Amino acid sequence: MAAGVAMVAVGGVACAAPGSAAYLQRKPADEVIYFVLPDRFANGDAVNDRGGLTGGPLVTGFDPRRAGFYHGGDLKGLTGKLDYIQGLGATAVWLAPIFRNKPVQGAPGRESAAHHGYWITDFTDVDPHFGTRADFKALVDAAHARGMKVYMDIITNHTADVIQYRECPANDCGYRSKADYPYATRGGVGGAAINDGFDGRDFTRLTRPDYAYTPYVPAGEERVKTPAWLNDLAHYHNRGDSTFAGESSLHGDFAGLDDLFTENPRVVQGFIDIYGQWIDDFGIDGYRIDTARHVAPAFWQAFIPAMQARAKARGIDNFHIFGEVFDADVAALARHTRVDGFPAVLDFAFQSAVTDIVARGAGTDRLARVFAGDLIYKGGEATALQLPTFLGNHDMGRFGHFVLKANPGISDAELLDRVTLGHALMMFSRGLPTIYYGDEQGFTGDGDYADSREDMFASQVASYNDNRLVGTSATTATDSYRTDAPLYRAIAEMAAIRAAHPVLRSGHQLVRAQSDRPGLLALSRRADEADYLVVFNTGATPITAQVEVETTSRAWRSVRGPCAAASSAPGSYRVEVGPLDYMICVSEGLQ
Repeated sequence: MAAGVAMVAVGGVACAAPGSAAYLQRKPADEVIYFVLPDRFANGDAVNDRGGLTGGPLVTGFDPRRAGFYHGGDLKGLTGKLDYIQGLGATAVWLAPIFRNKPVQGAPGRESAAHHGYWITDFTDVDPHFGTRADFKALVDAAHARGMKVYMDIITNHTADVIQYRECPANDCGYRSKADYPYATRGGVGGAAINDGFDGRDFTRLTRPDYAYTPYVPAGEERVKTPAWLNDLAHYHNRGDSTFAGESSLHGDFAGLDDLFTENPRVVQGFIDIYGQWIDDFGIDGYRIDTARHVAPAFWQAFIPAMQARAKARGIDNFHIFGEVFDADVAALARHTRVDGFPAVLDFAFQSAVTDIVARGAGTDRLARVFAGDLIYKGGEATALQLPTFLGNHDMGRFGHFVLKANPGISDAELLDRVTLGHALMMFSRGLPTIYYGDEQGFTGDGDYADSREDMFASQVASYNDNRLVGTSATTATDSYRTDAPLYRAIAEMAAIRAAHPVLRSGHQLVRAQSDRPGLLALSRRADEADYLVVFNTGATPITAQVEVETTSRAWRSVRGPCAAASSAPGSYRVEVGPLDYMICVSEGLQ
């Protein structure tokens, strides 16, 4: 760090004052991520609510009364609320996609809007519902001035649903395999010969896209996608809807969305150019990559190094890339670090285990088994430290909902204790804590997808406003930016502890105690200079126990909770922790 650089604290982490770039030196494991859907966070400019379009909700996509439509949040609104996010202790903001989308999709009577951002038509511009490229630059610059990072959510697997198939006008086309519908014949193995000489590598010979279906683009949409190469049907698989099993997982349309032919070098280079330009233009700090498991591994093997090199050339050495692999199996997650080359993946295994032990009463060994798999990630423990851990999200639903669903009749006090404990497990075990916006206000939602995407500003959605929130009698019918909300204060306290103690962010983790029933889970986070013991009680009764520690860890002090001043004997430490609570003790100056 250059001499004379002024420092400020972001969630307790030393960050550069405005005008400096010391935030670039922070490693991914040092961050606390706040994941936000811009449409649901804050409305800074009502003029853009309809995205510059004229007409009703089925044209503009705007209807603040319906869960699946645009509600008006935008980039200006998010920029204006950075104080709120920073006060929570978050050091990085991850935005759901902000690219220009097809505003409305779906069969008649089942339409919804692209409030989530995953139906992209123009990968080079900001969706007008969210603002402009200048608004995005203002957001990134304002975050960087605070020492905060900005992660973009990106997609390479698919575009909006534009391509249709002649054989199924209802747009419910089943997947057609490569064996039954090879590239060399039209409409099946007995069809006319096409694409002579195409071997899966020389894409100049893939001149006909009608090997499985007869794809076409409806009139008026022939040039709707940007860059222009995305309008070429040969750049898509055109095999019908994925079943999310076997080859269809890579080659099928994701719920009707146009599946890109990511094996094609033109597609690979096209996305390298697109997303490299966003790095060049805005100096963003990382990419969360959607639907990563549904893209050809060879694509990632080219794309990820290219993005890292592009960022490094701009001075962003700690550019963080993490993929979405929606699977709770550690082996499945680790495969994408070894085969695809992802530096990290979202830790769905952690999410599943914490939900099981906190919401559903599983033993704490359930999470210990997840941690035991850390060594199978490429890079082992170092990679595990970079895995974004989370409790819920915009697809699967909120953690508060999982607790309520598993515990009908739960008291308000126990609900708050369980949700708080889930956040403590995320904050103080290995990985990169990722807070889903609104969880800190006690949002619970009614389920997955749009049912878990409540408004932070006063909501007009009846199904949101009747929800039971965690730790408060408030509802989402009023603005939800309370910094005195119980969960906001609890998470901010945790983030401050994590920020003040580097070993809790990057120290070696060792499971010291576990159980096959609700109760004790003890973790050591250790570095040369200190041994931290983090003890959780997932049960409903107090715990007193002896926990193994290093024999050199003798004198202790409290970071949180009632910690004994000394080990009971060399290698053994007595802990007392209340129901649904946690404690953190540290022994420093190790021999």
